[in-house]
Amino acid sequence: MSNIAVVLKDEIRRLAKKEIKSNTSSTKGAVAQFRRDIAKLKRLVQAQQKEIAFLKTQEQKRLGQPQATGEEELEGVRFSARSVRAQRQRLGLRQADYAKLVGVASMTIYNWESGKSRPRKEQLAAFVALRGLGKREAMKRLELKE
Repeated sequence: MSNIAVVLKDEIRRLAKKEIKSNTSSTKGAVAQFRRDIAKLKRLVQAQQKEIAFLKTQEQKRLGQPQATGEEELEGVRFSARSVRAQRQRLGLRQADYAKLVGVASMTIYNWESGKSRPRKEQLAAFVALRGLGKREAMKRLELKE
């Protein structure tokens, strides 16, 4: 008798698995498709964010505005009095002219160069934006500010 009970249990188990598989197969396929769609949308959003950032920088370059740097980018930026003076001299500018480009007073540039003070976040962002400029671009921006 125990043999018949084992056979019945095995058959019931087999039929239950078959039934469960038939009921969940459509759901399983749908879940897989949704995951593919979500991954595709994430890639699309990432590509669009890159393109937006690129277009923003291009527009800022076209308008001659300093690039806006995020707080994340400013955390790794080091500041030293020597670098302010070196950058200003590399561009061939007086303190007053350099101050106009950064958007501060000429006395502020003097204090930065002498190590008496440090720039605030907004000023540091403007200072970092000027690092990559050449002499011609700096002169052009200075003329636009005047």
